[in-house]
Amino acid sequence: MDFDYAYYMITEGRKIKENQTVLTPASEAYWKQLAESLNMNRTRILSFKNKLPTPVELFPSEHSTSSVHPIKSAKPRGHIPQSFKRMLDAPDLVDDFYLNLLDWDGSNVLAIALRNTVYLWDASDSSTSEVVTIDDEPVTSVSWAPDGRHMAIGLNNSEVHLWDSAFNRQLRTLRGCHRSRVGSMAWNNHILTT
Repeated sequence: MDFDYAYYMITEGRKIKENQTVLTPASEAYWKQLAESLNMNRTRILSFKNKLPTPVELFPSEHSTSSVHPIKSAKPRGHIPQSFKRMLDAPDLVDDFYLNLLDWDGSNVLAIALRNTVYLWDASDSSTSEVVTIDDEPVTSVSWAPDGRHMAIGLNNSEVHLWDSAFNRQLRTLRGCHRSRVGSMAWNNHILTT
């Protein structure tokens, strides 16, 4: 459907036909050529079954190398294993779509929140360590800072705790940013968005 042409025909197209008086042969040839080039000789404004134009070959077919040398994909296809390598047991993982309870670090460390406790799992040596257990408040989100050392922990009572994972100590508590739980967090260099 060509809305520009339809608008033109409704508003301006009839004016030209009404205003046409005696035209010279040169003027008539000009209007005919203009109508052909702008496809104004159509009888229907709304057409739903237009044929596609034939594609223009940019390269002649005799120079095509696709039949001689098949084009290889840029990425090799990998094998998808049918069984798992490792299974992590997370018994107290809260089943809530709106919470972000897992976050990978750049150095292959996984932070996982299980109810009110945050754990770190190092994928290189399969070791686990407990970061913190918050009394009477479930953890609703975890997020690693890009430096891989600091972590933000969002709570159900709208607080955000900043932790140093190397020394396993709390750096700061941010209050008053939310009215309810902190469901997600994101870092942009050193700026935390909740």
